[in-house]
Parts: sequence; C-alpha cells; structure tokens
Amino acid sequence: MKTIPTDRVVIVGAGLGGLYAALKLAPRPVVMISPETLGEGASSAWAQGGVAAAMDAADSPQNHARDTVKAGAGTVDPNVADLVTREARDYILDLTTMGTPFDRTEDGGYVLSREAAHSYARVVRVKGDQAGAQIMAALIEQVRQTPSIQVLEGTMAVDLRVVDGRVTGVAVQKADEARSAPVMLEGAAVLLAGGGSGGLYALTTNPPRIRGQVIGMAARAGALISDAEFVQFHPTAMDVGEDPAPLATEALRGEGAVLINKDGERFMQAIHPDAELAPRDVVARAIYAQKQAGNRPMLDTREVLGEAIKTQFPSVAEYCARNGIDPATDPIPVAPAAHYHMGGIATDMEGRATLAGLWVCGEASSTGLHGANRLASNGLLEALVYARICAEGIAAEIGASADAPPLNISFDAGGTPPTPEAVMALRQCMTENVGVVRNADGLRQALQLIARLEADHADSLSFRNMLATATLITAGALMREESRGAHERSDFPQTNDGPGSRSELHLSDALAIRAQVCEELT
Repeated sequence: MKTIPTDRVVIVGAGLGGLYAALKLAPRPVVMISPETLGEGASSAWAQGGVAAAMDAADSPQNHARDTVKAGAGTVDPNVADLVTREARDYILDLTTMGTPFDRTEDGGYVLSREAAHSYARVVRVKGDQAGAQIMAALIEQVRQTPSIQVLEGTMAVDLRVVDGRVTGVAVQKADEARSAPVMLEGAAVLLAGGGSGGLYALTTNPPRIRGQVIGMAARAGALISDAEFVQFHPTAMDVGEDPAPLATEALRGEGAVLINKDGERFMQAIHPDAELAPRDVVARAIYAQKQAGNRPMLDTREVLGEAIKTQFPSVAEYCARNGIDPATDPIPVAPAAHYHMGGIATDMEGRATLAGLWVCGEASSTGLHGANRLASNGLLEALVYARICAEGIAAEIGASADAPPLNISFDAGGTPPTPEAVMALRQCMTENVGVVRNADGLRQALQLIARLEADHADSLSFRNMLATATLITAGALMREESRGAHERSDFPQTNDGPGSRSELHLSDALAIRAQVCEELT
C-alpha cells in the first residue's frame, strides 16, 4: 500500500465534531477526510431539534445532568454528564459568535424548546427545525477561511495502521462507486469523528454513508467498543417509503403535537404519564407496537400548529409536500427508525480510545454520556464538548507544529466496493432481527447471516467495517439478557436490579460469540 507521511493531524469525518475540532486545533495543520462535498452527507447537518443547554434562568446544568442520567436508564457516567452539561451554555455562545443564527426572542434571549424527557425547555434551535444544517453552515464558513485546514472531499477512511499498540496512520480511498486502491496517511495524530451506525438498518434517519464504518474500522484495529447494543430508534421517522426516512422532529411533540392511530386514538396517554414527551425508547416501542398491530401510527399536528407548521418547521413541511401530505389537514404517518448509536468506540474523559494515538468524538464514540437511552438533543452537544477536549489533548501531545504542505494524493484503481445486494441484505437483517424489539432467536440468526456475508465479501474493506459493527451490536444485544433503555428483549422483558453496567467488547470477543452461535446453528 502506498504510504504518505504528513505532519497534519488526520480527522476522519467532516460533521460537527470534525469541523469544530479542526477549528480548535488551528493553527496546527489538519487534514479532514470527507466522503462527500463538505456539508453534505453528515448526520450533524440532518439534525433538526437543536443543542440542549440550560439557558433559562430557572434551569441549571445540574437539572440537565439529572435528566441525562435519568433518561440513560442506569448506565450514564454521572461525571461525564456533569462535565458536558456544565459547559453547554459556553458552546451556544461560541457558536453564536461563529455566526450560527439561533432563534432569538424579542429581548435577545434564545428561543427554547422542550423535548422528550427534559424537565425544562432547553433545546436551542434554528429556524424551527434546521439547527444541524445552520450550525454546520456557520462552521464550514469558518473552516473555509482557515488556512491550516485541508479538506479531502470525496475520500473515505477504511483502515487504521497500528504499530506496537499505537495508531500511526489511516488508509483512505476514493468514495465514488468504483472506490480505489487504499493509500495510507501517516499523520501526527488521528481523530475519528465519522458518525454512527444507523444506516446498518433498512429503516433509518441517517445519511446513506453512515453505516458504522468508523466504529468497525477502530474495532478491527483492536480498540475497545462499549455499549454497542444500545441503538436509539427515533420514534417519529416519517413512514413514507423513503430511504433514508425523513424525520418529523421531536420539537413538534414539544409544541403539543400528539400521536394517534388509524382510529384516532391517542395511545401514549395510557402508556406513560408524560405521554408524547416520554423518553424516546418508550415512545418508539409504543409506535412500533401500533404498527405491528396494523394500527398505522401517525403524528397529528393539525390542532396545535395547523398552517403554522409550514413556516415554523419548514423541513418537515417540505418532506410532507413531496410525499403528498398536507400536515395542516392530514396526520403524518410515522414509524421508529435507527437514529443514533449510544455505544461506540470506548473513550476516557479526555476522548482517548484504548489504542494510543487515537482520539474519538461525536457519535462514533462511547463516552458514557448517553447510557442506554440518549436524552434528546444531547448528541450535538456531546460532539462539541468532546471535539474541543480531543483538540486540546492532541495539541498537548504533538505540541506546536509548523505549517505542513497540503497533501496531493493520486489514487490508483483497484478498490473493491461492497455490492448493493449484500449491503441491503445486511440492512434488512438488522431491522428484522436487531431492531426495536429483539430476542435470542433473531439475534442468533442475524449473527449467522453476518458471518455468511463476511465469508462471501471479505475483499471489501468498507463492507468488513460495516459487518464488524453489526457483529458488535448483535453480540452485545445477545449477551445483555435484560431490557434496558433502547435495548428491548421480548424474551427478557425485565430490567436487572440495581444500576446497569456498561458492556465492553473487543471485536475478537464478538467474533468468538458469533462463531459459537454459527457452530450451534449448523
């Protein structure tokens, strides 16, 4: 494999975490690996709700931390929750100075929305449902003006080089359909900020490339993976046949929208005292049950918003319009969809993975903030906080660095992309067997299919990364014989007594579980 040494820090991913870290590393030279044109294809840009922060005088970081711990169903690290929520306000102010046009009140304050499991309205938003896109636009403008940051658009990371337990390089290839032979970039340090794994599922709200590749790549290199089984399913993806599924933001329920079935019954009132604003896992399972029973769950915004939805929530209105739905007169069909991976690459409070030379921020990481059920709008906040923490840690380790020449990479032919048929087989398997409700039989069948797909498609590095993450999620779900947060086992419906424990797996552990299952099923 061709190797290119560089003094630049290599950042894998160009979402919120990657962009913010690159800016905080300046003027140290950075190269960002971005599969799409900058600003496209990142989950951050698709985030509708906003950033959670205790901005109201009646609220406090302590309240925010308490809600975070409570929502996480016993597996949140309270020290991490305290750290992240304590600094949240500073990040809103920093993003504001960078040009993010947050919605403001007449007296200059911030418009705050309440979302599920928050005890206060504390979600800072932009133009109703465009927070992610607008924050990303502001950061991209800053990145474009920062000479120390080079962005390699149209490239994707597929492998890590590890020497004596230390990550020394990242293999990248062209991200087009043909791919290319990989090229190894040996940088000053490596930060993984490449998103989660929602696209491993056939029904997802994630951009098409977000399919667990970064988590799988780190796992294949030997990094410890934590809480892999905890995948959050957003309750109100629009059930209109699109892939990915458009999202009906939780802020609609914060405004008073209700969930009904085909008979007009408002079913959440009988399930949880907070009804539509119950924790996401509760709402997702209730909607899933209605859908499984043939009751066509729908989100009804007609009475509370009417025509106003078209100006207050323009993205949702656009999604409805292109699917022939008028939300002022028609309820919106919804279904749970894979949305956010609470688990991922295990990190300490400094954002370090268990491999030296490797830092992780954003959805690819497992910091201990989200536990078994992420509190709404804590995802963007965590990405910001840990992007800065990682940037400071990298800067302290590499010291001051001189300018590095821009990389000029020539790619050769020879890449092996995954076949669309194999990818879809994996995604359908995950939705059917490792979805909202799981059981041992389905999980075992999924492990068997994943093993078969790996045997048939071992020559595609990007697909092997996807399969590694799928194996970790499924093995973790099989090993956790209880229901907790977003992890629901129909054959183990009770939650184990006492506080929950975080799961930790190396890929070798998960592969051993998979091999044993395959042997038993043969």
